[in-house]
Amino acid sequence: MTTPPSVLLIEDDALVRLGIEQALTLADIPARGYDNAEAALERLGAAFPGVIVTDVRLPGMDGLTLLERVVAIDRDIPVVLITGHGGISMAVQAMREGAYDFIEKPFASDRLVEVVKRGLDRRRLVLENRALREKLVARQAARLIGEVPAIQQIRRVVGTIAPAEVDVLIYGETGSGKEVLARAIHAASGRKGEFVAINCGAMPEAVFESEVFGHEAGAFTGAIKRRIGKIEHAGGGTLFLDEIESMPLSLQVKLLRVLQERKVERLGSNQAIAVDCRVIAASKADLKALAEAGSFRNDLFYRLNVICIELPPLRERKADIPQLVTHFLIEAAERYRCPVPPLPDSRIDEWMSQDWPGNVRELRNAVDRFCLGVAAATERDPEDLSLSQRVDRFEREIIEQALHRAGGNVSAAAERLQLPRKTLYDKLQRHQLLPQDYRE
Repeated sequence: MTTPPSVLLIEDDALVRLGIEQALTLADIPARGYDNAEAALERLGAAFPGVIVTDVRLPGMDGLTLLERVVAIDRDIPVVLITGHGGISMAVQAMREGAYDFIEKPFASDRLVEVVKRGLDRRRLVLENRALREKLVARQAARLIGEVPAIQQIRRVVGTIAPAEVDVLIYGETGSGKEVLARAIHAASGRKGEFVAINCGAMPEAVFESEVFGHEAGAFTGAIKRRIGKIEHAGGGTLFLDEIESMPLSLQVKLLRVLQERKVERLGSNQAIAVDCRVIAASKADLKALAEAGSFRNDLFYRLNVICIELPPLRERKADIPQLVTHFLIEAAERYRCPVPPLPDSRIDEWMSQDWPGNVRELRNAVDRFCLGVAAATERDPEDLSLSQRVDRFEREIIEQALHRAGGNVSAAAERLQLPRKTLYDKLQRHQLLPQDYRE
């Protein structure tokens, strides 16, 4: 089996080409020579593991044009230019355009071999790092459980965009997994900073600006000391803005400025602070329609709408329910330190037949209850229950649906149910419901 070349050598002078090939072979570096750039270019791809050594003056495509073509394929492939007609200005130009090194004729063979060895070491590290990143992206994208075509496509998109410095907009109903997707993008991005999540719908407008943008001491009554806002805290990481459709219009202008300039001003300060954070926004509403209606800034919508990912609701991906249930059941057993209970087919069939208005989050909560044995006690046939038990069960279901739709926000759920907040808290306690279980 022929050893694939580690060096593609392009030199139209046959004697010089032979001499370089021999020097590289003696150094145990497989090389393949060509007398023109076009023939070598046909052998090149982004996965090429070696180094290109090329003369600058060639028949047809010259070395500098070849360099430009190689950079377009993969700018991390080391290209070593050799010439007998060069100079400082040509060397500087070549290095600016992406050349790895520049050698003038005549040169010692040892010099070229040394440069090639360093280039091969660099190329090996680049490819190893890429392979590790690809594995990381695949592992993080695997958090998005499911095999329906829509979920498979989302995993592919995550693999493509995660390493890129681009903001993302996620659409999806409450409980469909928007934060799970955002965390997967962050984890696969390689960013070293933290993942900072803000629920724009759960934060009172009075404290929103201070919490998100930060404030200086004395900026307002009660501002005793400086506070770093969420945007600054996400420096080097990812800022996740959930329910961005709920962000006050007055603050959307400030967010737009942050996205455009990557600088933030704390409340009470005139100093702009540079921030390096990726922004992932999520909405359960159609932002374009809201922008056209005037309840969301049009310019902010277009600034966010660079990469858009739509998460399908669970009712449109019911084929994934068995896989999701298995995953959630194992997770619940570990979390509650109990054995995994046997799962009858009838239970899966029952779950497959439901519409799941709370989506994946609602399914996870149902699986948790099943794992704890609560489902067996509360999901009996209504004919076996007393009137008060039926009323309690119905009330619990109504409250759960309201919490699902409000994303665990008790105030929003109380408003939906037209109840005083304290009354709802009392009912949550009686039914042993925790608002945080209904958040992403």
